[in-house]
Amino acid sequence: MGNNSAIKILLIDDNENNLMSMEVALEKEGYIFSKATSGREALRILLHEEDFSLILLDVKMPIMDGYETAELIYQRDKLKRIPIIFITAHDYEEAAMFKGYRAGGVDFIRKPFNAELLRSKVAIFAELYNKNQLLMVQEEKLQRVNSELLELNQDLEQRVIARTIELENLNRELKELNLSKDKFLSVISHDLRNPLTSLLISAEQLTENAENLKPEQIKMFSDIIYRTSTKILNQLNDLVEWAKNQWEKQAFNKQKLHLRQSINESLELLNANALQKEITLENNIEDGIFVHADSLMLRSILQNLITNAIKFTPLGGGAIKITAQPLDNRMVEVCIQDFGTGMSQKTKDMLFGEIRKTSAPGTDKEKGTGLGLLLVKDFVTLHGGTVQVESELEKGTCFRFTIPKI
Repeated sequence: MGNNSAIKILLIDDNENNLMSMEVALEKEGYIFSKATSGREALRILLHEEDFSLILLDVKMPIMDGYETAELIYQRDKLKRIPIIFITAHDYEEAAMFKGYRAGGVDFIRKPFNAELLRSKVAIFAELYNKNQLLMVQEEKLQRVNSELLELNQDLEQRVIARTIELENLNRELKELNLSKDKFLSVISHDLRNPLTSLLISAEQLTENAENLKPEQIKMFSDIIYRTSTKILNQLNDLVEWAKNQWEKQAFNKQKLHLRQSINESLELLNANALQKEITLENNIEDGIFVHADSLMLRSILQNLITNAIKFTPLGGGAIKITAQPLDNRMVEVCIQDFGTGMSQKTKDMLFGEIRKTSAPGTDKEKGTGLGLLLVKDFVTLHGGTVQVESELEKGTCFRFTIPKI
């Protein structure tokens, strides 16, 4: 037989001659034998060796018969897989066979045994053992393959998750870069375009009316042009530095700022725009209020909100008033009040939402980027503050924002 070199058989009989007869009948098949002359000796052998393919067990033995021996063998879980064939000279009655099957036996052979019958029955169980071993090998291989597939699947899932997170992070970074670009363009639009408008107005007066202007008027306009040009240059330098900080994601630079003076600096840059629409800009903030803020961001907040107020106030629409009120939570609330066109509830709900590429035209058809208020909210939030708006159609608007006080 091809695989019988691996077949181990335990022979148990109290008669040495019977043990020899069984071994002689089966030896040509290449089996490996262990022999015991009692149930106790068989149990000792099985205590150290568990890899038997078959047990041939005599029923009639002194002290411990075959049935008792079988029951004790099968008390150990590792031995339950070994089939037992009972060898009997007398107990071939139905009751005796039932007792043997109940003890765990799988078959009976009568003594004196027929050698050919013994070889046939043993061969069947040897073949079953070989097939079971093959199945076990295949099962182990299948389990190993399944385990490898599970590991590969888990690894693939982890790689997919990691790649998804990486792509999400890249997408978020791209959005942040795009938003930073839009904010920078908005800062340029509001912080440079409006002072340039004032510069152009003064230059236009000199160009068109130079021969009719008095020397003191010419000096006034030239002073405006000089001061505005200097401030624009300073603002441009600040903007370049701010853009650098944004690109490098550096922290903004908070410092002690005199609030009334900071607002005056912004109003000076926007005053020409207001005068063109016959609007007055009133700084009604008390002199002793100081805030802890980034100067460029605060100026951008103020110029965005004041420019917005000028934009939506009609010609001769009165004053735009800036006030401030210290709050109990170490914040200052700044209010920029105009008496212009106001806005609907729907417009208010959209103010600080998604980025818009354009905004509503002003009363003199002024154009905007649609990014100014988003920039205001972002800068105020960076300072730990909030932005609110109160408005009523045809009555005006008040923007309130909070900023840390000192």
